[in-house]
Parts: sequence; structure tokens; C-alpha cells
Amino acid sequence: MPQTDDLPEAMAELAQDFHAVSQQERLQLLLELSRELPELPERYAGKLDSLERVDECQSPLFLTVEVGDDDGHTVHLFFDAPPEAPTTRGFAGILHEGLDGLSAEQVLDVPDDAPYRFGLAEAVSPLRMRGMVGMLGRIKRQVRLRLEGAALAAKESSG
Repeated sequence: MPQTDDLPEAMAELAQDFHAVSQQERLQLLLELSRELPELPERYAGKLDSLERVDECQSPLFLTVEVGDDDGHTVHLFFDAPPEAPTTRGFAGILHEGLDGLSAEQVLDVPDDAPYRFGLAEAVSPLRMRGMVGMLGRIKRQVRLRLEGAALAAKESSG
């Protein structure tokens, strides 16, 4: 069993689900998550230029992060990947399921090696794993940028 005590609860549960099944069943679970990945909301539909492309992914994947102005700075994740890219969509599904709705602090606290804790490195190529690592890195970077922008705006409005 992988270390999961430093992962957010939903992500830890997903990691445990992946490890509870065979390698072949892990790919099936990944496929299910790819089908469950929410569509982009209307405000982003057809506007991929306003999303960030994750170049590490073998298939075109775009993402963006919204950080709420509530006390916990709630994070919402949005992904766009073609239906014919189930592995990439599945990785996005894991991150969406595991991180969407968490506070900015919880997202930033996710260990960088979290993508390797689902037992998928044995089932998919290292190049594909790099894609999921790239997604997590970009999510965390965007959260940091949004927080910095909010802090700057608050400082300017009070000053």
C-alpha cells in the first residue's frame, strides 16, 4: 500500500482504490475516471487559449484553476482533453476528483510525487506518468499565482 497519510482525503481514498485491484483493473478504473471528467463550463467552452496547455501530456490537455475569494480560497479545476485520450483524461479525472473543492493550502500541500501513488507507473509508460506530474505542477503553480494576484489586489485596495 502506498503512503497516503499526507494526501487529501479524496485523493488518498482514490489511491487506496487503485491499490485494492489488479493492474488490469487499475486501467479500467482510470478509464471510468476519464469518462467522469466534467466538461468545461460554458465560460471556457471554445476558449482553449485562456487555458494552459500541459506540454508533458502526450495528448492535448488544457487546464485552468479558479481560486475562490472565500476564507479557504477554495480551488476549482477545469480540464479539456479529447475523448480519444482516455489515459490523459483519467489522470485529469484523478486530480479533479482528488483536489477540486479543496482549499488552496491543501492543494499546495499535495506532495509532488502524488501521481506515483496510484500504482499506475507499472501500467502506463513513464512518458504518460510525466503528463500527470506536469498537470499537478501546473495546478499548484496556478494556485500560487492566483493567491499572489488576490493578495496584491487586496493590498492595493487597502492602500
